Amino acid sequence: MCLIAFAIGLRPDLPLWLASNRDESFDRPTEPLHRWRTDDGAEVLAGRDLRDGGTWLGLGPTGRVAWLTNVRQATPERGRRSRGELVSRWLSGRDDPTAFVQSLAPEQYGGFNLVLGDLADPGDPARGRWHWVSNRDPANPHAEQTPRRFDRALGPGLYGLSNASLNTPWPKTLQLCNALQASEGTPTHAGLMGTLTDHQAAPDHALPRTGVPLEMERALSSPFVRMPGCGYGTRSTTLLRIWRHAEGHAARLDEWQHPPGDHRPQLDPQQHRCEQIDRIRAT
Repeated sequence: MCLIAFAIGLRPDLPLWLASNRDESFDRPTEPLHRWRTDDGAEVLAGRDLRDGGTWLGLGPTGRVAWLTNVRQATPERGRRSRGELVSRWLSGRDDPTAFVQSLAPEQYGGFNLVLGDLADPGDPARGRWHWVSNRDPANPHAEQTPRRFDRALGPGLYGLSNASLNTPWPKTLQLCNALQASEGTPTHAGLMGTLTDHQAAPDHALPRTGVPLEMERALSSPFVRMPGCGYGTRSTTLLRIWRHAEGHAARLDEWQHPPGDHRPQLDPQQHRCEQIDRIRAT
């Protein structure tokens, strides 16, 4: 997952509203959005990485939710453990966010950003809390460094993530945050969908400097990435809404797959999957 905008608690009836694009090599085996069980037996709604078994964004039926981005490095790194397991571990676990974050061993993973949360439960003050955690220094995330844990609690607000740190103001991150805020939680909003499929590169003066070649910085600077010569690009678009109703919370995940090829980006109805939980039950 390489571009995410999310709003926490900006509306009383909408605890979470998220839009994202996942960028990945097209030859990496992946299952699209579906219901499956983690190694601990917990049911989740998520896509699945078939190489290492984890996921990049998921939702559990009890209201645990998490998503992940990698941190861009000039020389891609692979940790001893898969970053995708961080999401599935949170979804299948029972620790509160603080205990989970403190249990992480940052040196075992390549550079990552992880956001995790749990829906509010009036009878449990540990729920309804959100955290961001990374193993790269937000002041200089792309530099070579000894991994350490950096984290913060997240209150109500609008946030953006790409492949740097939380709220790093990359052009495409700001663009998607603005579109999400304007959409008011409506997945058919034309501006939001237009942003998620925008493949226009940012101007050179606005490009980040992450240590990769300039041509690659350009290709990666658009919200929708397509690099046909490298077999890499945006593979899926995901929307997640969690809303309140009279009996508690409900959730809906929409995902569009994008096959490889140098074509104009679109959200193809034939590549659309939808999963919904009508009533989230805290345990």
